[in-house]
Amino acid sequence: MPTLQDYKGKQPAWCPGCGNFSILRAFNEAVVELGLNPYEFVIVSGIGQAGKFPHYTKCHTFNGLHGRTLPVATGIKLANSALKVFAVAGDGDCYGEGGNHLIHAIRRNIDVKLFVHDNQIYGLTKGQASPTSMKGMVTKTQPFGVFSEQFNPLAMAIALDCSFVARGFAGDIEHLKYLFKEAINHKGFSLIDILQPCVSFNKINTFEWYRQRVYRIPEEYDPYDRTKAFEKSLEWGDKIPIGILYKKEKPTFEENIPIIKEKPLVSHEPYLEKLKDLMKKFY
Repeated sequence: MPTLQDYKGKQPAWCPGCGNFSILRAFNEAVVELGLNPYEFVIVSGIGQAGKFPHYTKCHTFNGLHGRTLPVATGIKLANSALKVFAVAGDGDCYGEGGNHLIHAIRRNIDVKLFVHDNQIYGLTKGQASPTSMKGMVTKTQPFGVFSEQFNPLAMAIALDCSFVARGFAGDIEHLKYLFKEAINHKGFSLIDILQPCVSFNKINTFEWYRQRVYRIPEEYDPYDRTKAFEKSLEWGDKIPIGILYKKEKPTFEENIPIIKEKPLVSHEPYLEKLKDLMKKFY
């Protein structure tokens, strides 16, 4: 059985007090409790403070371009459908540059788990507003305040009938660990939006700001009711729900592809003769 020591990586280069430390701890504890070894999954990341995440634990990893985590994660999952594939991104990385990829990953229902570190700011590039920055927030590039409406990733995901939609909080490690385990065990595309304070560039959405507002969704809540899930996703302000907002069981993208339905693509014998015949057409 794996232990936390098996996942111990190098010292993270995050600011002291950054919410990423709590997210890393919750993730490592979750995979250990699930009995996953570092070689049994891959983490794809983009650019940003969240993009450094896989470098501070033990796993296979692919560090790609800004906003392009999901195309790479999709390709890896289709090449080896037996491998667990996780994607890690920031709110700017995923909801900004990568927003279009997110929409279509949800539509396809590829069996990839997406964990978004949502600090409502661009942290690595020093404090510009992100899609989830609240309206009116003053930043280095928005000196008169943010004019755009705040993006709601959970409402969008539920509207697209995403098969697993949840929100966590970096200040509630036990609950976040539970969400990681539920998402990993779910069959289909899973989105966890993780509220994470940025101690350097976001002086509004602090740990204390979140603690005064977040509440765990009660046990009697039915996550399979899509209408109520959408209503729940619109709660923001004095009360912010954390937990599983929506779940739905449906076939994954890879289950609909006959050639990989029975066994992973990497396990197939190469069709050398067919390849030779194809190459002859270019002679």
